[in-house]
Amino acid sequence: MFARPTHTSSLISRSSRSFTHATAGEEALDRWAGQKKGLITLSETLHTERVSDLYITLPTRDGTRRPYSGPMKSGALGFGHHLAFFHPRTPERLLRSDGMDPDFCPPEPFVRRMWAGGRIEWRNPLIIGGKARALFSVSSVDKKAAAVPMVFVSQRIEIANEGEEECAVLEERTHVYRAPGTHRRTSREGKQVLDRFTPSPTTLFRFSALTFNGHRIHLDRDYAQEAEGHAERLVHGPLMALMLLETFAFYHPKVQMKRFEYQALNPVIVDRELTFHWSRSGLEEMILWVQCKSGTVGMKGKVTFEHGSTDTTGRSSELMSLCL
Repeated sequence: MFARPTHTSSLISRSSRSFTHATAGEEALDRWAGQKKGLITLSETLHTERVSDLYITLPTRDGTRRPYSGPMKSGALGFGHHLAFFHPRTPERLLRSDGMDPDFCPPEPFVRRMWAGGRIEWRNPLIIGGKARALFSVSSVDKKAAAVPMVFVSQRIEIANEGEEECAVLEERTHVYRAPGTHRRTSREGKQVLDRFTPSPTTLFRFSALTFNGHRIHLDRDYAQEAEGHAERLVHGPLMALMLLETFAFYHPKVQMKRFEYQALNPVIVDRELTFHWSRSGLEEMILWVQCKSGTVGMKGKVTFEHGSTDTTGRSSELMSLCL
């Protein structure tokens, strides 16, 4: 049913072989990167109640911008909404010290984990209330030789409706791992604001609960500040990616998205206003990004959609004209 990764040694990218920085765990990292990685299969029922919990967490669907409309059983699951499903259920005592699952994580000292980006391709709809299964595998391990050594681990996730051979959603998800005490650079970009959202501690708690995510950088202020050096708790990478999709879909409700590629550029902290932007880059592409009030861009993405499927009425038409 699913294509399986090739021999594990080929997962290490060629460019990574110039990883020359002497780190305490470099040999352990090389051994880990060369080991055969197992496959993880997770099966779930896409419960209407879970989708309702997601809706009430998202400002585009919680009833504050337009009348609330709950999910319909047997309807199509929204773009990106599979992120609320298919999470490992690991006993707490087996989690890493940062609260994360140990699956597919490199050894010390690469213990600081951040969501780096990914891409999603929609081939067929997943069905609300239906059953589906997801197959997780490691598709690449990329060691970057830079001022601060980093390790990028990419997962391939293939999701299919129960009883169907064809993959409905294909996703690649990349996390970056660093040693303690390292920080990212900033990037700035100014454009017209098209939407705003301020994620609160409650937002982070709800999304962590929805995604069964115990990562302490989202929940524990002391840990985020003292152990990882952030100013505050961090907004989830997948939440920002989902909000990019949601904001675009909110103003273009008739759009039929095909692919979404995105990259996390900088950490985004809680209780800070975020602004969402987009610009048209072709007949079937839109560039999306989210930035903080300071101008720092937290995430960029590109959505590809079917030509002619965008909404051309009302508010959507007005915003489309701004993008052209």
